[in-house]
Amino acid sequence: MENQTTVPYFLLLEFSKNRHLQLLHFFFFFVLYLTTVTTNFLIISAVAFDRRLHSPMYFFLMNLGLQDLGIVSVIVPKSMINSLLDTRHISYFGCVAQYFLFLSFEASDLSLLTVMAYDRYVAICHPLHYEMVMNWKYCTEIIILVWVTSLLFGMLHTIGTFSIRFCSNMVNQFFCEIPQLLKLSCSGLNLLEVGILVSGIIVALGCFTFIIVSYAVIFRTVLRIPSEQGRQKALSTCIPHLTVVSMLVLSACFAYLKPSSNTPSYIDLGLTVLYALLPPLFNPIIYSMRNKTIKCVLSQLWRL
Repeated sequence: MENQTTVPYFLLLEFSKNRHLQLLHFFFFFVLYLTTVTTNFLIISAVAFDRRLHSPMYFFLMNLGLQDLGIVSVIVPKSMINSLLDTRHISYFGCVAQYFLFLSFEASDLSLLTVMAYDRYVAICHPLHYEMVMNWKYCTEIIILVWVTSLLFGMLHTIGTFSIRFCSNMVNQFFCEIPQLLKLSCSGLNLLEVGILVSGIIVALGCFTFIIVSYAVIFRTVLRIPSEQGRQKALSTCIPHLTVVSMLVLSACFAYLKPSSNTPSYIDLGLTVLYALLPPLFNPIIYSMRNKTIKCVLSQLWRL
């Protein structure tokens, strides 16, 4: 493949050449995928069908569940099928679709977590204006904006990445990941892709900064609440969201800021699983653990 500029397909990283280990990988990913789908589907169902959860905070949580379902559904089934059939292939257009959808869902995840931080800021720092500010029309417009801008960002990033010339089709990851595909370029990045990468980094840093500043103001406001019960109630709505944000940001930093390597390693694989698959699994668990209303609704759904 050395002197070719176009590739008909890509070869994804295989976990092992041992057939038993391939089947073990299939089983592990199957359990992980099934658990993630089940937990997120329960949260989505609870918010959709119980009137007690018809509020902006839970509306955003339902959309977060949809995004997390999208993330795992884009990358996990293909990897499972490859291990089961003992193959590494993914078609060129399959890789394009996987790249676009994964990036769009990840972008919408970060955008929505930023919106949820603003929701908590308004609820705690300006409680008297909460219903007026976070009304259903405004929340619906925000969600539409999050989905549209994320899909647009994913489309532009995909066009920029796949407009470069590839000198190899060996992707050192179990899905079409951004850094691994960019390593396959023959002549480096084009101006379009550089511009999109820089703008994406700026937006991501802006979202993270907004979340940090929001919570700095929130915690300052919480400390001024006179009653201990009031402080605990306010913190109980913030800690799950802050935990989810921290898990996503820290795992992504470990995965993308580590020294680059041209050879695949189990460390690369583990870090990718950490930032791509574990947040969608633990997000609904984290939100339901400290929320009595959600736990009550889920127990009722479980008995049906």
